[in-house]
Amino acid sequence: MEHNSLVEYGSRRVVITITAIVCALLEIVDTTIVNVALNDMKGNLGATTSEVGWVITAYAIGNVIVVPLTSWLSQQFGRRNYFAASIMLFTICSFLCGNATGINELIVFRLLQGVGGGALLVTSQTIITESYPAEKRGMAQALYGMGVIIGPTLGPPLGGYIIDNFSWPYIFYINIPLGIIATLLTLQFVRSPRYAEKSKTKDIDWLGIALLATFIGSLQYILEKGHDDDWFSSNTIILLTVTSVLGFFFFIWRELTFRNPVVNLRVLKNGNLRVGTVLSFIMGFGLYGSTFIIPLYTQAGLGWTATQAGFLMVPSALTTAVFMPVIGRLLQGGAKKQLLAATGMLLFGIFCVWGYKILTPDTGADAFFWMLILRGAAMGLLFIPVTTLSLSTLKGREIGEGAAFTGMMRQLGGSFGIALITTFMSQKLMVHRSNLVGHLDINNPDVQNRINGIAQSFIQKGFPFNIAKEKALQSLDFMVSKQAMVLTYMDVFWFIGMMFFLCVPFVLMVKDRKNSTVNISEAMH
Repeated sequence: MEHNSLVEYGSRRVVITITAIVCALLEIVDTTIVNVALNDMKGNLGATTSEVGWVITAYAIGNVIVVPLTSWLSQQFGRRNYFAASIMLFTICSFLCGNATGINELIVFRLLQGVGGGALLVTSQTIITESYPAEKRGMAQALYGMGVIIGPTLGPPLGGYIIDNFSWPYIFYINIPLGIIATLLTLQFVRSPRYAEKSKTKDIDWLGIALLATFIGSLQYILEKGHDDDWFSSNTIILLTVTSVLGFFFFIWRELTFRNPVVNLRVLKNGNLRVGTVLSFIMGFGLYGSTFIIPLYTQAGLGWTATQAGFLMVPSALTTAVFMPVIGRLLQGGAKKQLLAATGMLLFGIFCVWGYKILTPDTGADAFFWMLILRGAAMGLLFIPVTTLSLSTLKGREIGEGAAFTGMMRQLGGSFGIALITTFMSQKLMVHRSNLVGHLDINNPDVQNRINGIAQSFIQKGFPFNIAKEKALQSLDFMVSKQAMVLTYMDVFWFIGMMFFLCVPFVLMVKDRKNSTVNISEAMH
């Protein structure tokens, strides 16, 4: 029984758990902390908006390429060494990002930082899972999940605070002391499992690695940039779509035929893991989608500052933090994972419908409070049951491979979510705007009275009649734009909500194999 030799007890386990969570947090906070700093970077580095968008994209591409390779790299170099090297790479690149003098330099270092960071996410999950005995794994996933769910939410307020009080390089420098401590703790405490064999250089699946990087890199580019480049009217996007599809096809073919694949797709024969990867994708969509859209709405629609928008999300994150250990306990007590996950999906759907109901051109901060608390509870209910459900019937090194799949799908779900939401919004905005303008008939007495009323108030402020009339039309146009924007955000909430409601019956259909002994022994082969 090789996989039990890694179970740790007492203070060692505490140190390992904390180290792994700090690393996961470093990685995730860095995904969203930059969002608030983009404006300052633009000014400082003399970059355009789309160039500065690459600071986020490059990191995501580095992340998503390395996540599926993690399990294999751990076997090559030993998990401890690989984990420590990833933290070092991440920390050094954080320093280089803060010191970057030009936008291209910053993008390159962000890509490398993403490569270091992607490893932190999945490896820390595997380390935590394997440090706990099987019956306490629900609790272990709860601790890890707190980091993963709170991370994206901590980013914006922390970033906002640093930007308002210091300068943007400090959002990278903040990683350095934590990275150094985590490296030392890793070298001291984390142990590597003994793997059966290392691959010789000629056995290394270089082609698989290249195909994976091509497929995922192209896909991530299409998702992040498609909307700015107007999708298929851009030759780059068309070319990359073809590249991505071919890369995907040949990657699957290579991994199923090569004797020593870099990503073990056979692990997906496990039914629970298959369902888990789909659910992780949808969870990423909801988690990153809502973390993206709510601050955007409060800043663009309601005129809040970055710090205010960031802090709005904090109660939601705290709710998740409170819920996680409770759910961990329930799972240990034998609660059904499917029921918990289905309840989480249902609550998240209700959160979206609630969002749909309360949005107006001037929603107050307090209107968001209970709605976001519900989102926090839903995320708490979703994360651990989905993760434990996906990994529940895996053994030994399959755990690492399974964790890599669910981690990758969660990140991809987030990228897909944000890309789909931005495209969906820009299209809906035009539709709503033309509908609203269509209803404004200039010969309608009500409309004329409204315009004259607004013009009158400008005349009282001392504007001549013709300018007052022009200003009245402008402010009417502004009202229409604002109304169209609110309707668009409402559509997004509705759309995400329906997606989560549709998942509920599917989650309930997943079989829990915990009590049957036959299946577990089958899963080992």
